[in-house]
Amino acid sequence: MILVDYSAIAISNVVTQKLDIEEDLIRHMILNSLRMHRAKHREKFGELVLCIDGSKNWRKEVYPQYKHKRKDARKESKMDWNEVFRIMNMVKEEIKENFPYKVVEVDEVEADDMVGVLCDYTQEFGQYEEVMIISGDKDFAQLQKYKNINQYSPITRKFIKEPTPRKQLMELILKGDTADGVPNVLSGDNVFVDGERQTPLRQKKIDELINDPKALGEEVYRNYLRNKKLIDLAETPEPLKEKIIYNYEQQDKSGNKNKVFPYLVEKRCRRLLEDVKDFI
Repeated sequence: MILVDYSAIAISNVVTQKLDIEEDLIRHMILNSLRMHRAKHREKFGELVLCIDGSKNWRKEVYPQYKHKRKDARKESKMDWNEVFRIMNMVKEEIKENFPYKVVEVDEVEADDMVGVLCDYTQEFGQYEEVMIISGDKDFAQLQKYKNINQYSPITRKFIKEPTPRKQLMELILKGDTADGVPNVLSGDNVFVDGERQTPLRQKKIDELINDPKALGEEVYRNYLRNKKLIDLAETPEPLKEKIIYNYEQQDKSGNKNKVFPYLVEKRCRRLLEDVKDFI
């Protein structure tokens, strides 16, 4: 399967291409991105599976500061994000209705969770298949602990190879993720909310903590567990994992193949019509 973080693909087109917020243009860019990734990887990795960020987010229940600055950054942006998200959701629904791709969407779950759960799913008896993750997100490198998991960055147009995925995950947990509002393990929960600087985490301490997460005391270990919950994709709550698998297994989109051409005609996607075979 080819796992695609739909929101990341859609937003990257709008931001990097500096597109006008116009329905037909954004639709074309999203569909063309999916077409190109499918054409490049379909022969070896099978069909596209679109992973959609669900409403709400279970991580905010366990850590309210998670991604707290995202909304503020969008408010300060000159881009009309409400319109961007409206168009993204509209195109998502059009894909669900007219394309032969599974579209996995579950409340409280991020696309990251879906990618992680579906990679785990391929390890089950009878479900093994080669997987390609379309994303430059470093968090997905941890999934290369499985031999059948591959990753391709659409930004750099290069494959991402992680020789030591378990160590890489451990370092991610220890360092945190500033973009998601997750501090390093030496810093408290509210360090970003309060506008403070993190306590520096030197390599010597990283090496100590890799060997023993309790090496620097209970408070640091507590923060380690906080970050592990937020960053380790194996930490997705079991009930949500079950919902993801159920949603995935219940879909059969093969009947949509005959809808693609009429849809592209209706939406006046003339350039995409020339490559319609790449969609089906």
